[in-house]
Amino acid sequence: MTQRKAHLDTRAVVCLVGCCFLWGLNQVAAKAALPEVPALQQAAIRSAGGAVLVWLWATWRGLPLFERDGTLPGGLLAGTLFAVEFACIFLGLQFTTASRMVVFIYLSPFVVALGMPFIAHSERLSIAQLLGLLAAFAGVAWAFAEGFSKPAAGDRQWVGDALGVSAGVLWGATTLAIRGSKLTAAAAEKTLLYQLAISGAMLGVASLANGAPWPHDLSMLAWSSLAFQIVVVSFASYLLWFWLMRHYPATRIASFTLLTPVFGLVMGSVLLDEHITGRLIVALIAVAAGIVVVNRPART
Repeated sequence: MTQRKAHLDTRAVVCLVGCCFLWGLNQVAAKAALPEVPALQQAAIRSAGGAVLVWLWATWRGLPLFERDGTLPGGLLAGTLFAVEFACIFLGLQFTTASRMVVFIYLSPFVVALGMPFIAHSERLSIAQLLGLLAAFAGVAWAFAEGFSKPAAGDRQWVGDALGVSAGVLWGATTLAIRGSKLTAAAAEKTLLYQLAISGAMLGVASLANGAPWPHDLSMLAWSSLAFQIVVVSFASYLLWFWLMRHYPATRIASFTLLTPVFGLVMGSVLLDEHITGRLIVALIAVAAGIVVVNRPART
């Protein structure tokens, strides 16, 4: 069993900030490619491409990926949750902005914080930490309500927002499935391969059943978006994320990723000229407060 550290050190914080920046940019990249690459096809391509890269990386390093170690049930569950999560994200981006989507996805830390005490009692949060998460959740809920009264992306913005919330819940459930199964001690490459391979297959079947034509004659923007999603996000950043999950507390890691919406809002505004409302700013302030409270060392 890998020794798990009690707190986030400097290396973990630097890695997490880097991942948060890339994930915030990822929603912008996916949104930019949607006019040329339909939602389910785009999700399937990124998962399948990432799976190939993980397999090649593990083969080069001589890591055993297919030995029987009891991880199959957890891997199937995590892969299925991962597939549905990204189906929600890519379909939701058709109805809402990338800036709003990236805020709602990061409801996942609340799911992790509520579920982890049932898996690892050492990761139980204090009352103050739970209140911090509750404040962040209230800010996000207030931002969500804006989709009904002042939709910036059309009358069906609430549909995209709801899919973003669903994706956040599914991401949290995926983290819990990994930590609650034998995947928690598996190599990061094997954990990631389960999710990418299963989601690639499921999303590919779903895209074929949907009947949308597969893309061709893509622009440089679409190719760049797909390359970024496959190589940088699905392969490199997720590999780093699962390595962090093996060595640091899942609750603290999950709460720290609430930084991602900050990057997502900035990138959406700068690159896609999306309007940032006051409610989203309030939600980000609440999210930032949740990060600080949850990661404060406990008093002795």
